[in-house]
Amino acid sequence: MPAEPDLLTEAARRAARKHGERAAFAAPDGWHLSFAGLDRAAQEIAAGLRARGLGPGSTVALVLDSGVDYAALYLAAARIGAVTAGINPAATAAEAAGCLRIVRPHLIAVHRHLASLVPAGAAPLVEPLAPAAGPDSVGGELRGGSGPGSGPRPGDGPGLGDGPGLGGRRGERPVCICFTSGSTGAPKAAWFGDRQLAAVAAVDAGGSWGGGGHGLAVTPMAHVGFMTKLAWLLDGGQTAHLLGRWSAGGALEAIARHRMPAVAGVAPQIALMVRHRLIDELDFSAVRAITAGGGPSPPDLVKAARRAFGAPYSIRYSSTESGGVGLATALDADDDEACHSIGRPRPGVEAAVRDSNGSALPPGRVGELWLRSPTVMSGYWGDPAATATALADGWLRTGDLASADERGLYRLAGRLDEMYVRGGYNVYPLEVEGVLGGHPGVAEIAVMGQPDPVMGQTGLAVVVPEEGSPPVTLEELRAFGAHKLARHKLPEAVVTAGELPRRPNGKLDRVRLAEQWG
Repeated sequence: MPAEPDLLTEAARRAARKHGERAAFAAPDGWHLSFAGLDRAAQEIAAGLRARGLGPGSTVALVLDSGVDYAALYLAAARIGAVTAGINPAATAAEAAGCLRIVRPHLIAVHRHLASLVPAGAAPLVEPLAPAAGPDSVGGELRGGSGPGSGPRPGDGPGLGDGPGLGGRRGERPVCICFTSGSTGAPKAAWFGDRQLAAVAAVDAGGSWGGGGHGLAVTPMAHVGFMTKLAWLLDGGQTAHLLGRWSAGGALEAIARHRMPAVAGVAPQIALMVRHRLIDELDFSAVRAITAGGGPSPPDLVKAARRAFGAPYSIRYSSTESGGVGLATALDADDDEACHSIGRPRPGVEAAVRDSNGSALPPGRVGELWLRSPTVMSGYWGDPAATATALADGWLRTGDLASADERGLYRLAGRLDEMYVRGGYNVYPLEVEGVLGGHPGVAEIAVMGQPDPVMGQTGLAVVVPEEGSPPVTLEELRAFGAHKLARHKLPEAVVTAGELPRRPNGKLDRVRLAEQWG
C-alpha cells in the first residue's frame, strides 16, 4: 500500500466528510449511492483486492457498464496502489482483446453480460460482479475480501516496458489508463498519475459553479472525461445522474427535473436534444451554460442550442492524451469565436501551431497543433516508441491540423491521419478499410468522413467491386464488418467507383478522394 493516501482516496474521504449522505450517483429509478457509501464501498473492495494478492504495481481492467460498480472499483484500485484500465463496453471483442493485451491485467472485473468481451486466459482471475441492487451490493463478489487469491504474476510486469517504474514517488505513480487509437486504429493506452489528476482538477474545478447541485454522467466512465476528472467531481459534491443508455428525451427530462445548471455532452448529443420535441415543452431556465466536446460544433448547432436553452455555448477541444483538457471558447464569446473556432488555451495550457520540423508557424498558417500542459499524459503504456513520437520536449503532438489568428483563436483544419469524429468517437479510415477490404466482393475500398447534421461526421465507403461481382451494398458491408468493428466505425453510405484516385507513388490520394465524393 502507498506510504500516503493517493489523490483519489483523499478526494473520496474528503467528499464523505463534506457531503456525507448526499447522493453521489443516482439512477433513473430513484436508487442512489451517497458519497459516504461510495467511500465505504471503495474501502471494502480495496480489502477484497488485497485479499487476492493485489497491491502496488498491479493492474486492474474494468469491463463494466458506467455506474457505481465502476466508480467504486476505480477508487478501490487506487487505494491499494493499483492501476486501473477502463475498457469501453461498446467495444467489440476484438477491440477489447487488443486493449487487454496491452495492459496484461492481474485482474479483470466484468459484468456478466459483457463477459464475451474478455478472451479466455486474459487474466488469472475474472470476477463477474453482481448488478448493484443496494449500497451493500456495490462491487459484488469483490467486496469484503472473500474469494481465491490471485496475486501479481511473478516476473510478469504490468506493461510499462522501458517506462518509469511503479510504486515511485507520489505524483509519478500510474493511477489510470485511458485508451485511444493511433492512425491505424490500433489501441494506445495513455497513462496518468496523481500529478495529472491534480492538474486537471486545477483547470476544471472552476466550472462547477460552487459545487453541489445535479449533473448528467454523459461520457462512458472508461473515457478520459471521467477517469482523469473523478477527483474534482467528488470534491464538488454534485450528484451525477446515470441514464443507462443515453437518449435525448431522457437527458432533457433529467436536466429540467433536477434544475441542472449545465448541459454537457458531445456535439451530436446536443444536436439530438435541440431537435427533440421536449425542447419546447420543458423548463430549462436553470441552465447557465452548454459545454460540448468530442469534436467541433457546427455554427448552426451553436446558435440553435443557445436559443433553445437560453444559455451560452462553449466548445471544448481536447484529446485523450491531453488528459481531457485543452482549449475552449469563452462563454461570453462573440459569434466568430463561438461558432468558427475552438477558442483559446485554458488556464495552464499552452498551444502552438508548428510545421513538420517542429518550428512555430505565424498566424494564419496551417500546421500541426501542439499542446503543453501538466495534464498531458506521461506516455503510452508499454510503448516507448509511440511515446517518443507523441511527446517532444514537454509538448504533445496532437495530430490535428489547425491555424491561429491574431486574436489568439485556434481553428481546426483537419487531421494529419485523416481521422474523423462520429458522435464523439474517433474513427480511423485505415482500420475500417483493413476490415471491409476483406469482403469477397471488394477489390479496393477507401473510407472517409462526410458532414452530418447530427453526428458531426459519418463514414462514406468508396468501393471498387471485384471484377465480375455486383456492387456491394451498404447492408452487406456493415454486416461483414460488424464482428470486428464497433458500430460507430461502420460506414453509413457507400458509392461504387471504377477506380480510386492515386498519387504518382501509387498511394491513395485522399485529397482527390474528398474532392470527388466529399
